[in-house]
Amino acid sequence: MTTIHRKASPAFLLGGDLPVARMGFGAMRLPAREIAGPANDPETSAAVLRRAVELGVNHIDTAWFYFHGGLSANDLIRRTLHPYPEDLVLAAKVGPVRNPDGSWGAPAGPRELAAGVHRTLNELGRDRLDLVYLRLQPDEDGSLAERFGALAALRDEGLIRHLGLSNTTTEQLAQAQRIAPVTAVQNQYGLFHRQDPAVLDACTRQGIAFVPFFSLETLGRPEPADPLNRIAARHGVSPARIKLAWTMAQSPVVLPIPGTSSVAHLEDNIAAAGLRLAKGDLAELATVPH
Repeated sequence: MTTIHRKASPAFLLGGDLPVARMGFGAMRLPAREIAGPANDPETSAAVLRRAVELGVNHIDTAWFYFHGGLSANDLIRRTLHPYPEDLVLAAKVGPVRNPDGSWGAPAGPRELAAGVHRTLNELGRDRLDLVYLRLQPDEDGSLAERFGALAALRDEGLIRHLGLSNTTTEQLAQAQRIAPVTAVQNQYGLFHRQDPAVLDACTRQGIAFVPFFSLETLGRPEPADPLNRIAARHGVSPARIKLAWTMAQSPVVLPIPGTSSVAHLEDNIAAAGLRLAKGDLAELATVPH
């Protein structure tokens, strides 16, 4: 599988200058399967990271607030992969404030955002972050100019290469673009949650990377057996692989980042980059409630 991913997942130029395989990896589940725990075995999580890189993943998404107890995603990434491969792109989110006990605080202001960037740089052992997202609260109203401007200032200082937005609307995307270029958008999106296609459409038109999170989730609803299982059986693959292949088929700018703490699940997820769904498959999946 080492060469399969590279061939099946052609490079996307993130920001016009960073080639990344279209199937990436999200680090949220490295410290714990769920953010509230229980904690994972660090050696198992390290094995997942090593295998991801072996299979050609060169886009890892993380955040300083991905931790459980004394185990953090950033620490695992550094201990496992440093010194980093030359082509490895590390993306990080700032915005939410999480206390040491795991509870959440108010969204970060400009000063806290800067502190989050410096903390992430220190934890990952890097002088510059390839991509930093401003993570917004869902359904957030009001101006993001001051906060996004703070990140833009860090970009001007050379601490950040590219900027992104997470949990954004088209209006917020346009607002941010009046301050600095937006290279990537990270929103919840998948077969079972397609509520805001306008953001994906905007990214596709402008060549902005659209990085969906929770692409495999059903948002608490029972997963329908058909047509998903029928199509999976027809291809001889897992339903999860079908869901990821469907997500990638929605636009050439889509860069999924499925996360897992299992090597077997990781390998199945990455194999989705090589699965091409037929028009008939896509038409059947279009009927799935979302």
